[in-house]
Amino acid sequence: MIEEKVILVNEKDEQIGLMPKMEAHEKAVLHRAFSVFIFNDKNELMLQQRALTKYHSPGLWTNTCCSHQREGESNLKAGKRRLQEEMGFVTPLKEKTSFIYKAPFDNGLTEHELDHIMVGNYNALPQINTEEVEAWKWMPLEAVKKDIQEQPELYTAWFKIIFDKFYQFINVIDESNS
Repeated sequence: MIEEKVILVNEKDEQIGLMPKMEAHEKAVLHRAFSVFIFNDKNELMLQQRALTKYHSPGLWTNTCCSHQREGESNLKAGKRRLQEEMGFVTPLKEKTSFIYKAPFDNGLTEHELDHIMVGNYNALPQINTEEVEAWKWMPLEAVKKDIQEQPELYTAWFKIIFDKFYQFINVIDESNS
């Protein structure tokens, strides 16, 4: 199996090269990524628990899905592809924001990503890929926020960073839609 390559970028999200995914995580090189947040009509967030066989952060809870864009693939196309691969459904997505973060792991790998946040709406049951996802659940945003504060060890490093920024962003959106 050929290892996927990630898109190396500068801080302006301009592509500067490609690198095998594992090498980029070993060297902590900035690369493009995305995180998808799916909400139902009750404004609950669909969380996934990462498969226990994942090479980092196995068994931890995180956003609906996340991954890396492929060369020539738009953010939205990548988000829809990965949503289908991990959760077994596709729904329209909207890009909301992006930011850079860096999160080292105990195994020596580091996520250093320019992460594009996308949101969508879905109300049916997912058909999870058990090679990627151990479990899933819906949670109200306030409950996620509280649980992260009380049990941070249950969540992925990037989700805790993203959720803090994303939660504030969501509240701004909610107020503007009132």
